[in-house]
Amino acid sequence: MMVIVTNNAPPRLRGRLAAWLLEVRAGVYVGTYSRRVRQRIWEQVEAAIGEGDAIMAWSTTGEQGFDFVTAGTNRRMPVDVDGLKLVDFRALEGEPAAPARGRQDDAAGR
Repeated sequence: MMVIVTNNAPPRLRGRLAAWLLEVRAGVYVGTYSRRVRQRIWEQVEAAIGEGDAIMAWSTTGEQGFDFVTAGTNRRMPVDVDGLKLVDFRALEGEPAAPARGRQDDAAGR
């Protein structure tokens, strides 16, 4: 299974995605395709996303059970941490970066 979520996507891309996938909510598309077809659909998203942003997640047999990619400018960016893909939440321009929660090892000298 795969899911594509778009924000501020051009109408042409939304129409194209709706032709291939089921739009279960505005900007949320779901379907089941082979790896090759999934990659071709994503190529179309990357080429047409314009000023918007998108994420595609799909089932895999890896440790997490899923994988994902992003396109466009978004505050949430994927980061690989010891083989696990996590999401880094970036601050807005002009907004101070929030300190990492739960990390006191350097401050306490540990």
